[in-house]
Amino acid sequence: MRVSDSIDIAVSPDVVYKAVSDVTQMPRWSPENIGAEVPEPGGHEPFVGMKFIGSNKRGLMRWNTRCVVLAAEPGKEFVFSAREWGYGKRLARVNIARWEYRFEPIENGTRVHETWVDERQMPDLVAAAFDRAATGTSSFAKFQKGNIRRTLRKLKSELESGG
Repeated sequence: MRVSDSIDIAVSPDVVYKAVSDVTQMPRWSPENIGAEVPEPGGHEPFVGMKFIGSNKRGLMRWNTRCVVLAAEPGKEFVFSAREWGYGKRLARVNIARWEYRFEPIENGTRVHETWVDERQMPDLVAAAFDRAATGTSSFAKFQKGNIRRTLRKLKSELESGG
């Protein structure tokens, strides 16, 4: 499964990239992310291979993911994959999802494309049952479409207001 959406933001691609690629700032826009820890030396400047731990919540459920950056090209793209999942510091190796952000220059700013790619490796029937229980919808794709839309709208609002 792959779900994408886009939005036009009246700031430069470099400004949007800088905001999105600082994973510690994602809770400002994401409806599920509540924080990120970047244990890599050198602060928050992303690089291919950089790992970070994202903290997330949905309702009463809380979990962590260990992610690895796959692409970090300023003003162009930022991509990471969640490859471990669990509670607290106990994380199990399991493919979860890939998040892709692409930044396209347009006349008055940037068209931001956000994509979620399901990387789970489970039978369709198991995935369908899990998706209904975890999201209250018929599929993760439908659920993530709403999350992406909310994230992009918040990002646009903040960046265009000078945040």
